[in-house]
Amino acid sequence: MLCAKKLTNAAVLLFGKNPQKFFLQAETRCARFKGTKPLEFIGMKVFPGNIIDQRDDAVEFVKEHIKLHAEIKGTERVERWEYPIEAVRESITNAICHRDYRIASNVQVRIFDDRIEIWGVGPLPEPLTIEDLKRKHRSILRNLLIGKCFFLIKFIEEWGTGTNRIIEWCLKYGLPEPIFEEASGSLVVTLRKYRISEEELEKLNERQRKVIEHLKVYKRISRSKYAKLIGCSERTAFRDLGELTKNKVVIRKVRPDFRQ
Repeated sequence: MLCAKKLTNAAVLLFGKNPQKFFLQAETRCARFKGTKPLEFIGMKVFPGNIIDQRDDAVEFVKEHIKLHAEIKGTERVERWEYPIEAVRESITNAICHRDYRIASNVQVRIFDDRIEIWGVGPLPEPLTIEDLKRKHRSILRNLLIGKCFFLIKFIEEWGTGTNRIIEWCLKYGLPEPIFEEASGSLVVTLRKYRISEEELEKLNERQRKVIEHLKVYKRISRSKYAKLIGCSERTAFRDLGELTKNKVVIRKVRPDFRQ
């Protein structure tokens, strides 16, 4: 009888026309915030329906609220999102598949200027830890029947490699390693656009903050360029860049063709 009930619950969540009739909390809530704090909405949607559709709807919401760059390479037009869509899709899939459906809360996707946060519902299944997610680990399904269905439709692999792939996709994309953490009793995955956080940025002086904004676009700057951009002496530029390098905000690189 218990198995039949579990099967019915999983079927309702996976294929039901209105699962929220029985599981009011089984929704995915997505929002695009202005700036870097969850204060002012630019766009927000709540996706009900079955959890298979929720996964696809949430991914499409992210695509609508991040930038798509295009460039011509050779004779072909190459498009590139701000974040690797594979990492976004895997993070959302994991949050929906592994959430604790007994908890009265929603899966959340929060998009900021500098990051995307994917909030699950409930902590990691024991005995997994946050550190385990960054190395080889077993696949532990909180929702066995949902996991099996997600496996059959090729949403997940059931090898415990999902978080490893998220890390790999971000690093290959030139982005910082994603952050895995537990907040308010739930697993949160943060995909970052920049290596410097808003809190770290606030510790910099006005000149340094202006240069960081320049680096977000142009990726590099010399001491003389710094001085010209800010309107300061090269000595000040040298000191500012030295502090940024020491604090690992920027990395100093010498061009191969550089000559004294």
